[in-house]
Amino acid sequence: MTESRSPGDSDRRPAGRLAKTKLTEIVVVCAKCAKRQGLRPAAVRALLKKAGKQATRDASGSRRKLRIVESGCLGPCPKRAIAVATGASLAAGRVILLDPEATPAEALATVLHPIPPRRPSPEFGPNTALAAVAHDESPPAR
Repeated sequence: MTESRSPGDSDRRPAGRLAKTKLTEIVVVCAKCAKRQGLRPAAVRALLKKAGKQATRDASGSRRKLRIVESGCLGPCPKRAIAVATGASLAAGRVILLDPEATPAEALATVLHPIPPRRPSPEFGPNTALAAVAHDESPPAR
C-alpha cells in the first residue's frame, strides 16, 4: 500500500522541467491559407526547409534548424499570401504574411527577420487624464 505524501515533502519532483533542443526556431504555417493558394500541404514546409539548408551558417557557426508546423487558422486571411508565425512574431502580437511565389531565400529572410511596422499602433484612449467629479456635483449642462 502506498502512503500519501504531504505537499512539503522535499523528494518531490517539480511539475515542469526543461530539456535541451537543437531547434533554433519554430515556424507555424496556416494550412487553410496554403490550401487557398493552391499549394500542397508540405509545399511551404519544403520551401522553408530548402532555404534553411541553403543558408550560410550564422555568426555562431551553426546552421539554423527550423521546425515547420502546420496549424489551423492564425487569424488574418489574406487573399494572396500565407499567414506564418514564429515565436518572436507571436510575442510581438504579429503574424507574418508570406508571398507564396517568393524564392526560398526571400521566404526565409521574411520569416526570420520580418520588417517592423513603420508607425506604432494608434492608441484610442484619452489624450489627457480625466478629471474626477464628486458624486454630489452634476456634470455641466449643455
